[in-house]
Amino acid sequence: MRPMVFIWGVPEQYGNYRRAVAAAGGRARISRDLSETGGCDALLLPGGGDLEPRRYGQANTASRDLEPERDEAELLLLERFTAAGRPVLGICRGMQVLNVFFGGTLLQDLPGHSQAAGRDRLHRVRTAPSPLRELYGQDVVVNSAHHQAADRLGSGLRAVQWAPDGVVEAAVHETLPAWGVQWHPERLSGPFALPGAAEGTPLIAAWLARFG
Repeated sequence: MRPMVFIWGVPEQYGNYRRAVAAAGGRARISRDLSETGGCDALLLPGGGDLEPRRYGQANTASRDLEPERDEAELLLLERFTAAGRPVLGICRGMQVLNVFFGGTLLQDLPGHSQAAGRDRLHRVRTAPSPLRELYGQDVVVNSAHHQAADRLGSGLRAVQWAPDGVVEAAVHETLPAWGVQWHPERLSGPFALPGAAEGTPLIAAWLARFG
């Protein structure tokens, strides 16, 4: 049986995540109804707007496209899934939500990592010994489309991948089945794969195989 992955949101908004999960051997259930998490094996937190800075103890200095209802829902989902020991994957904003959930903070505005001319940037990252290094080696090219990132890491999270300027590009939890990546594997998956860049499907597949 292929594992069922829950994503909070409107199905039409996350078709690329559905395709990426399917390519990795899973099934995605996308809904804003939290009661539909029943029977789901894992939680995926996708990209999107910024978290409310008050959730990590800061005033709003540069955060935009706030989604307070989504913040509340995803933090509640994290409570449920981590308490049950079920796997979590955070992508871009999702990694930031994961970090804040565990007590970390965010950089509210980060130059040089957002899209350029409407397209993801590509840059090289360095990877420490971890499941990601097993997949991609020490040095790999990933995509970038964010203006915020993890600052102080939350309790239990360990940084395992960094951009050349030191920004954390991936983190794993030391004891829970939770991974976060600041880049977008779903936009490097299948027909969206880019020559010379990491293929996104193996990351999602490895996460599902390891924990699902």
